[in-house]
Amino acid sequence: MTSGLYVGLMSGTSLDGVDAALVDFSERMPRVVGHAHLPFDDRLRAELLALAAPGPDDLGRAANLANELARRYAVAVAAALEGTGVAQRDIVAIGCHGQTVRHRPDLGYTVQIGNAALLAELTALRVVADFRSRDVAAGGQGAPLVPAFHAAVFALRGEDRAVLNLGGIANLTLLSREGRVTGFDSGPGNCLMDLWAARHLGMPCDRDGAWASGGSVMEKLLAEWLGAPYFSAPPPKSTGREMFGEAWLRSALPLGAAPQDVQATLLEFTVRSIAAALQLAGFSAQRVIVCGGGTRNRALMRRIRMQLRPAHVESSSQYGLDPQLVEAVAFAWLAMQAMNHKPASIPAVTGARGPRVLGAIYPA
Repeated sequence: MTSGLYVGLMSGTSLDGVDAALVDFSERMPRVVGHAHLPFDDRLRAELLALAAPGPDDLGRAANLANELARRYAVAVAAALEGTGVAQRDIVAIGCHGQTVRHRPDLGYTVQIGNAALLAELTALRVVADFRSRDVAAGGQGAPLVPAFHAAVFALRGEDRAVLNLGGIANLTLLSREGRVTGFDSGPGNCLMDLWAARHLGMPCDRDGAWASGGSVMEKLLAEWLGAPYFSAPPPKSTGREMFGEAWLRSALPLGAAPQDVQATLLEFTVRSIAAALQLAGFSAQRVIVCGGGTRNRALMRRIRMQLRPAHVESSSQYGLDPQLVEAVAFAWLAMQAMNHKPASIPAVTGARGPRVLGAIYPA
């Protein structure tokens, strides 16, 4: 069992929905055969956000949400297969990241919900899930996990490259010209901007960054934010809504700040924290390949291109991978690694004691 057809499922920190990708790994570059996006409604998004902080009946709420997510994942798998001519029996396995609701590697745990056993029952397919726990058990951060995939598909000997994933949290994979691979979470991606847009625009995001573009960056406030210990801490490191979420917004904003100026400053916060992370790592990328939902934010992408000059900044679509699907494809790849008993973690990225085979396998 070396390659074949796998389905990857990803629902990330942005909480916008689940992406499903049916992927063919029979060639060097993965080929997306079919895909689907199943958006989360406002109720589900609010319940998942609430679960990210301690509350009443956490266990019961988490179990019920895990079952609901499994049912939605099953619908997304069926939608990705629709019209492809691929039969379910031809799929080796589903790689399901699950929905992160708590990420505390400093305390020795990370929690992603999405009942994998129920998903296996609903789809009659093998499911590989719980990718992060083994790395955490080995002393690692359990994140980010996609650098091994980035290295497999984007690395090029002789060129220093960075892969920037603009999800709710932004993460960087650094691919050196000599073949070294490192990576870490740089800080907030879309999550803070999306929370602020939801609060003041009543929309899930600031489309194209249009609202932020009309505001003014509050430089003194931005300098305070960038002075937080996380940004000067050396890798390995990872973060999430526990650090950059609603509680952060409540504590970090001055009274009376103009909401549009806040949005402009949050956008610049994402941009400059990425640039600062590259500088701290001492990595001068010749090329930056960008993926994730943030690629749809034109103002954000424009500022990133300006801030990262002279590096050439381009979309993953230049390599045949839709930027919205890269993480789903990555978890299909991680499922393939697990099915072939191959390590998929990189100790230099997560800080684990050594490479590990990631994921628990639920038979069909």
